[in-house]
Amino acid sequence: MCRGLDLLPVTCLERAKELKALFGNLLHKSDHSIPVQPQKIVTQSVGEHVKWQDSFEKLLSSQNGLCLFRAFLMSEFSEENIAFYLACEDYRTLKPSKMAPKAKQIFDEFISEDAPREVNLDHVTKAITKENVEHPTQSCFDLAQAKIYTLMEKDCYPRFLKSLNQKSGLSDFVKNCPVNGRQM
Repeated sequence: MCRGLDLLPVTCLERAKELKALFGNLLHKSDHSIPVQPQKIVTQSVGEHVKWQDSFEKLLSSQNGLCLFRAFLMSEFSEENIAFYLACEDYRTLKPSKMAPKAKQIFDEFISEDAPREVNLDHVTKAITKENVEHPTQSCFDLAQAKIYTLMEKDCYPRFLKSLNQKSGLSDFVKNCPVNGRQM
């Protein structure tokens, strides 16, 4: 029987969390894949990536930028952040009659304690979001989404830009860019 997690080295626990996230991503087909034509990414992105350095918002507003950023996050085992962000964007466009089941689905997939693609949110934000999901409105995920946006902007985005500036960064992410929901 299991003697308890406290007996395992920290590195084992970290690796287990990475594997859980990886398998969670494989088991849950994302509704938020970004259809892109790969041959266009290479030619457009080389010039576009200069614009992406201006702001995180410009990166996310570009279909190619979003695709490459997502591929970058996948390489860092943190793709759940952009998937959550995009799920929240889609949620805002729903009709009120469809909000309750979708809010529960998003909460269960990304925020709940045993979420397969859990995003990194503090306890207070999780509690507020859980309360909001019980009475879903168009803005029930706003606080959580803003926290994840800030996390990506301050942490992942600078590393993404640095990797693009490296010699092979852009081509590395192009080959990992999802096309119609599939890896190339």
